[in-house]
Amino acid sequence: MTLHATTADDPRALAELRARTGGPDDGPKILEHVLGWTLVIVLAMLVTQTGLL
Repeated sequence: MTLHATTADDPRALAELRARTGGPDDGPKILEHVLGWTLVIVLAMLVTQTGLL
């Protein structure tokens, strides 16, 4: 049996081979959204204060 046939038959083996991005698997999504919007606002303030816009 080849590695390809084994991973195609076993979903757990396929999940282990999946590419990892380094981000959290599960957790508070609201914290992620708040931090993202905070970054957007800070970037917008920096752009307006420096006169780039």
